[in-house]
Amino acid sequence: MTKKDKEIKQLLDNEVENRNKNDEINYDKPDPLLIARRYDDEFIILLCALFAYGNAKLIVKFLDSLDFSLLEKSDEIIDKELDKFYYRFQNAQDIKMIFKTFKRMKNEDSLNNIFVNAYKKENSILEGIDALIQKIHNISNYNSQGFTFLVSSPFKRDKTGLIKENGNAPYKRWNMYLRWMVRDDNLDLGLWKNIDKKDLILPLDTHTFKVSQKLGLLDRKNYDLKSALLITDKLKEFDKTDPIKYDFSLYRIGQEKIM
Repeated sequence: MTKKDKEIKQLLDNEVENRNKNDEINYDKPDPLLIARRYDDEFIILLCALFAYGNAKLIVKFLDSLDFSLLEKSDEIIDKELDKFYYRFQNAQDIKMIFKTFKRMKNEDSLNNIFVNAYKKENSILEGIDALIQKIHNISNYNSQGFTFLVSSPFKRDKTGLIKENGNAPYKRWNMYLRWMVRDDNLDLGLWKNIDKKDLILPLDTHTFKVSQKLGLLDRKNYDLKSALLITDKLKEFDKTDPIKYDFSLYRIGQEKIM
């Protein structure tokens, strides 16, 4: 490890130690995890992750307004209660449909099972994510721009069937969900087993992307899946068993304009 890498590692290790505290997330320092950590339901937590785009305070405000018990109610009640709800790119119909879809999925199988069955073939986080996305689209049988943005599209693949690194978005909200569900500390929830945290991928957003460039963790200009994988590989040099422990610190460094 070079001298510069050692300095970066020390900086990030210090940030991890300082921020791995329950009070790091609150209404003054909002994060969608503030709402997600109130629940142990994988579907509710996924809703918190999928709506986690845009301004953090507005994300938390919207999530606070949702009645997640609707996942146990009839379609008619879901339609009535969510009729005037919208969030950025999602209209009321999109929000109703994700609730109805998750309600149906809860009665069929767990998200953990669907994910692990695809992941375990080659310890591929991406295959697990793709299996969940495809399942949601199949169950919903619904198509709109807002819904597709919320859930994401299945990964683009090459002629051999492998997921492309170039040409795919970073799938930040899905990788963030997996960080929450797999890692277990004062921030993350650790509700899912049978997934190795060393396989997790950095939830690359605009903050972590810019900070990673400034620190020298990334020398690419493309905001895509390949960049997320490259930064993850670099972070494995700092901690090969838990590289994504650095994600929240990188995010806060950018959000708080420390760098």
